[in-house]
Amino acid sequence: MSLKDIEVTVLGAGVAGFAVSIALAQRGAKVTLLEQADAIREVGAGLQISPNGAAVLRALGLGAALQAASLRTQAIELRDGYGGDPVLRMDLTRLRPTTPFHLLHRADLIALLQQGAEAAGVDLQLLQRIEQVDLSGAQPRFTTALGNERSAGLLIGADGLHSRVRAALNGAVAPFFTHQVAWRALIPAEPGEPAVAEVHMGAGRHLVSYPLRGGTMRNIVAVEERRKWVEEGWNLRDDPLELQLAFEGFSPRVRGWLAAVTDVWLWGLFRHPVAKHWVGPQTAILGDAAHPTLPFLAQGANMALEDAWVLADCLDRLGVANGLPAYEAARQHRCARIVQAANGNARAYHLRDPLRGPAHLALKLGGAVAPGLGLRRFDWIYGHDVTAGAAARSAARSGAGQGA
Repeated sequence: MSLKDIEVTVLGAGVAGFAVSIALAQRGAKVTLLEQADAIREVGAGLQISPNGAAVLRALGLGAALQAASLRTQAIELRDGYGGDPVLRMDLTRLRPTTPFHLLHRADLIALLQQGAEAAGVDLQLLQRIEQVDLSGAQPRFTTALGNERSAGLLIGADGLHSRVRAALNGAVAPFFTHQVAWRALIPAEPGEPAVAEVHMGAGRHLVSYPLRGGTMRNIVAVEERRKWVEEGWNLRDDPLELQLAFEGFSPRVRGWLAAVTDVWLWGLFRHPVAKHWVGPQTAILGDAAHPTLPFLAQGANMALEDAWVLADCLDRLGVANGLPAYEAARQHRCARIVQAANGNARAYHLRDPLRGPAHLALKLGGAVAPGLGLRRFDWIYGHDVTAGAAARSAARSGAGQGA
């Protein structure tokens, strides 16, 4: 089987869209990537690329670009939000010396993916807002906001939370408000701050922070439980004072960061079900379109990268008809399990008394007795390499050629 000269249309130039476009184009497909914006802008804030996501970027030939754009995470620290005392420290340089975690700005990840897409020959078209997707005919069809009707030999929806392709495959499903909201902000970093991802835990709230861009910036994501409904989305500005008030009982270190915030965005956290149907005739979805996840395991971008590789690999090995269902079968269970694990982390970070004290003590004792145990709980996430099969097949082909 081969993807050579197959025409593919990808909707959405985010992490998932760029990654799958590169993976397909590198295998010979003719890829058109449609993006509704008028430019690829520097939006978003920080994100974490764990070893499972980094493996995909390396396989796409972007490993050096990732190293240049990111900071290598030295450790993950869980801290008591109020006193600032350490609860658990996971030293990644010691526990994962050969498979690093990376901290980088989302815009820098998009930039390196865009460069990879250009090098692979992907045709990026801007100002292509999709209003409707029709999967009832022999070929997928879609209509743009300007009224243009287009068809696709193979249509891939990387179009995010409000995916038109997901809706065409599954129907409309109302998300569930988790009664949590999140603020995100960037501030100047203190010189010499180590590349540590800190999680400051409090009753009904927590705050995650880490440096970016060579240590010149600090990323902040703060989550609070509340009953009031907040619109889903990333584009709601808020008053920095609201964020400061929500965490006014936290440690001086946290309050100092928040006092430096001048521009902050707020979004409501909604739980979407993992899509029942990821594929249809000549159609597939991936990333947030298939399995939106809450930001409590930092796996959204990493799952999108994994999806992109697996989808391209299945199509290349098995052809479109067999590759699409193989992709769905390979990804659904793993992604559902990660989404569930992220939900569990949210509960653990927000414990209230009387559970909070004993739980933190248990983490401290566990870290002292078995320092790597907290991280090993998630080896099934971080240690998973979706590109390993391709490497093994390449080695086998090389060995067979040498033997001949």
